[in-house]
Amino acid sequence: MSLNEPATQAAPQTAVRDPLPRFACFVTGTDTEIGKTLVSTAILHQLAQLGVRACGMKPVAAGAELIDGVWHNEDVDAIIAASSLHLPRHLITPYLLQRPMAPHIAAELEGVVIDPVTILAAAAEVQAAADALVVEGVGGFRVPLTGAFDTADLAKELNLPVVLVVGLRLGCLSHALLTYEAITARGLTVAGWVANQVDPAMPCTDENIEALLERLPAPLLGHIPRLSEPSAAAAARHLQLGALPGWPAR
Repeated sequence: MSLNEPATQAAPQTAVRDPLPRFACFVTGTDTEIGKTLVSTAILHQLAQLGVRACGMKPVAAGAELIDGVWHNEDVDAIIAASSLHLPRHLITPYLLQRPMAPHIAAELEGVVIDPVTILAAAAEVQAAADALVVEGVGGFRVPLTGAFDTADLAKELNLPVVLVVGLRLGCLSHALLTYEAITARGLTVAGWVANQVDPAMPCTDENIEALLERLPAPLLGHIPRLSEPSAAAAARHLQLGALPGWPAR
């Protein structure tokens, strides 16, 4: 081309796709064995179905079995299986304790010091690599992790919207309301709650859910019935998660 020829028109720019919204939540429950892992994996399953690079964490887990030279925890394995982004296990669970008991007791017996800084650093690394992060607590909301630090403190440090899993059984009303108060007292937001049918023979289930709807100022994200074969996919069919802040649109 000579200097006197008109410049060639620039090729039209390709539209840049908006990045996926970043989603994160902290899943807690009204007690232990209440369905936190089931709900966490169901959330991860829905995120994966939407094409989101989602990763779950269970920063502290107690109770492990040695399989082929690797320590495994059932909840941690479920979270890893439901995640669409797979990262090293030491980031998913910085503290995997062997004994199935209160974490601070298991840690003391095993000579382990649970350091919140290690957990927060791992969470930051996971969140930087993923488009979505689901962090599952351990036990109820105020399980001790050290002499001066518990899961409520961890949730506060992470500062994520909280999903509260309410195990439907006798006593769930008081447990749910007390847990809600404990969460909000730390300045955290309960982004939604899930009713999980722990006791299939519980009488007046609908009336109990209605009582919580009247008293918990957060959206009900779903009611998971007692599943004959619990799985992330089966539980996910009973959840409507669009009310959660940052939830990706279809």
